[in-house]
This record gives sequence, C-alpha cells and structure tokens, in this order.
Amino acid sequence: MPTVLLIRHGLTAATGHTLSGWTLGLHLDERGTRQAEALRHRLREVPLAAFVASPLERCMETASIVCGARELELVVDERLGEVRYGDWTGRDLKALAKEPLWKVVQAHPSAAVFPGGEALREMQARAVAAVRDWNTRVPDDATWALCSHGDVIKAVLADALGMHLDQFQRIHVDPASLSVVRYTTFRPFVVRVNDVGGDVSSLLPPKKRRRRSADAVVGGGAGGPA
Repeated sequence: MPTVLLIRHGLTAATGHTLSGWTLGLHLDERGTRQAEALRHRLREVPLAAFVASPLERCMETASIVCGARELELVVDERLGEVRYGDWTGRDLKALAKEPLWKVVQAHPSAAVFPGGEALREMQARAVAAVRDWNTRVPDDATWALCSHGDVIKAVLADALGMHLDQFQRIHVDPASLSVVRYTTFRPFVVRVNDVGGDVSSLLPPKKRRRRSADAVVGGGAGGPA
C-alpha cells in the first residue's frame, strides 16, 4: 500500500502571472527557497523510499532542498514534467485569459489541446502512469515523494479522487504544498490536499512494539526468584 507525497515546486519570479511551461533556466526565488526549506523541516522524520522529480529546474531545486541530507538518489522522470503548452509557453496569463481556448481549459479541460503542445488528457495519462509505475518499484508499505507542477498534481489528484478531468480545476494546489495519496489494491485514498503547514505525524510509520525479553518476564513476575 504505497503512499505518495505530491509536492509542488516553490515560488519563482514567474509564478502567478506567466505560463512558464517548459521554459528552461527558471529557478526558485528567495521565497521559493524558504518554502522548500520549511517543507524539508516538516518532513524530516518521514522515511522515503524514493524521490522523483520533473526535469525542470524549479522542481529539481525544490526536490533537492526537501530531500536534504537523506542518502537518497533524486531521480528525474519526464512524465512528471509540466504540461507542454506549446505556443502558449512564456505568455502572460492575463493575455491568455482573452483567448477562446482559455474557456475550454477552465470548463472542459479534457477537450483542451494547446497549439503546438499537448492535450491536457495526454498530460494526465502520462503523469498517472508515472505514479502507478513508481508504486510498483517501492515496497508495498513504503512512502515516496515526487515534485512536479500544479496542473500535473491536480490531474493526479483528480484521478485518485475518481473525478473526470473536466473537474480538475476545482482542485487547488499552492506552490510548495503537500498532497498525499495512499494507493491500495482496490482504490486510492486521498489523505490530504494542498497542505501548506499541517502536522505530518500521521505520515510516520507506526512504532514497533518492543518484545519483553525472557529474562525480564521471569525476573519481573510476582512469583519470580528474589
């Protein structure tokens, strides 16, 4: 029953006003670095079997900070990369909001295909496939983490919730937020969404009970030798 931590990258100078897409050379700003450091501190006690990230710098930097001093290889998986927005890449969001396709993206995303890019349904398919693939690579009771992008994480959460892709815009995922899905044979369980500061003790593995030694049992009983 693997559990996956879905982490959105931290803030960049473009977050919130530009559709960055696969723009290269876009790094975390000071705010994003602080966000990632805070998340590293929160997750420091949570054991991870794997850490996978989108190849884009903002995700790799976030993942590297969150991973911290763990002896864990950070693995790149292009299937977790940002939506390929094609001709929309790098454009101002306010300008894009005036495009006819914008309404499709918001109200009927399963039909949205970006000019020169990919369809949102294609993005969801590759991202969900990546998550389920990595679930088979870790032990059944393991927890592993991925660092990706807002729309990608929303698409994975929509699948886990059993929602049609046309509803995925109802999910909100902030920069450096933590969402958690536990996968089982029968169904996924969405444990938390868009957590930006909650307690994570529920993600820790249960403590193993210590068995009392035979000597302690014999020596500590009421009828034991003096």
